[in-house]
Amino acid sequence: MRRRQFISLLVGAAAAWPAAARAQQPSMPVVGFLRNTPSASFEHIVNALRRGLAEAGFVDGRNVMIEQRWAEGRDERLPALLADLINRKAAVIVANTVGALAAKAAGTTIPVVFATGSDPVRDGLVASVNRPGGNFTGVTFISSDLGTKRLELLRQLVPKEPIIAMLIGPSNVEEIVAERADVEKAARVFGQQLIVAQATSIGEIAAAFTTFVDRRAGAVFVGTGSFTNSHREAIVALAAHRALPAIYSLREFVSIGGLIGYGSSITDAYRQAGVYAARVLKGEKPADLPVMQSTKFELVINLKTAKALGLEIPDKLLALADEVIE
Repeated sequence: MRRRQFISLLVGAAAAWPAAARAQQPSMPVVGFLRNTPSASFEHIVNALRRGLAEAGFVDGRNVMIEQRWAEGRDERLPALLADLINRKAAVIVANTVGALAAKAAGTTIPVVFATGSDPVRDGLVASVNRPGGNFTGVTFISSDLGTKRLELLRQLVPKEPIIAMLIGPSNVEEIVAERADVEKAARVFGQQLIVAQATSIGEIAAAFTTFVDRRAGAVFVGTGSFTNSHREAIVALAAHRALPAIYSLREFVSIGGLIGYGSSITDAYRQAGVYAARVLKGEKPADLPVMQSTKFELVINLKTAKALGLEIPDKLLALADEVIE
């Protein structure tokens, strides 16, 4: 009797073990989402990531789980947030430039798909664009390379203004350094006087606009980068308060009241990052996926803001615009 009871118990335990083991395993693959920026006002790029995943059949909450981690502007939090995603057994991590650099520094072996406005080779994320090598690949939407074009567009809006101001973020970011150099060079070629102010906080942004007014700047070139993007509400509000025409690198500024934006579509870049994340989930290796260049550029003009500033938008600019907000 005891022998039969023991065999029955053993068989029952063996049958129950796989179910218990399955219960401890993630029910669906985890896509980690890591950014150093505040989470507020960035839901549109998370939705873009979802669209990219969905194109390959991965629906958030149904057969894949997106775990969002935001450093809220405090870069020192990134290592802990990254460790949390690793503990969650993320199958792939989608990150912005600073988040990807934190993952690189940590030496994680989890596949990382970045969406960056910088040069991933120069930043050390990949060995080359065509052959990334290692466990990193992604999408570039290099906006800093368009600095000269944006300055040219701004000059078309305020052709008689002798002084233009440039607002930039932290100078330790390569894309910001590169853009500043290009814009300063273009200003010299155009014979345009340029005032440059760097900001690393909301208070410094406000102080920069005070300087621009005091020095009689007629317009503002807002530099690219995660810092200015993260503080776009404050920047757009200050430009309106100071009655200064301003040009931006992303349509997101214009949609909340900015005057004009020209640059790559960050929304489309995150959609493409979602497509690449899906390919990784299906078994492809980042080393075999060339870095994609976002090819969608947008010229967006806000006519309501132009009217408030008393500006007449040239017809040729309106004709070139991909979107006009009225």
